[in-house]
Amino acid sequence: MNLDTIVQALQLRVKTGGDRLGIEVRGGYVGDLLSDVMANSREGDLWITRQTHQNIVAVASLKDLAGIILVRGAEPATDTLEKAALENIPLLTTDLPAFETAGRVHRMIHPREA
Repeated sequence: MNLDTIVQALQLRVKTGGDRLGIEVRGGYVGDLLSDVMANSREGDLWITRQTHQNIVAVASLKDLAGIILVRGAEPATDTLEKAALENIPLLTTDLPAFETAGRVHRMIHPREA
């Protein structure tokens, strides 16, 4: 499943990384604790979080994540946007809560399990 399909289906707002929407999303991870995401997310995961500070970009880059979705209308800090643009990390936003976002993403990536 490519990221652009998820962006369109969930009507996500693309803040940075618009040229990387063709990237493959292999799974997902939901969490706000950076150490947990660093320890347990996998390459190609789409990270769903409420965190907005620039350290999320460092984690996404370190783990080679497919992108980051900020939920519940959270907007990234200015320095976060700048760092995400520099690192070319897709940074997306939605008004949906994390639970609903995760459920929808999971159904798209793993339709047979839903």
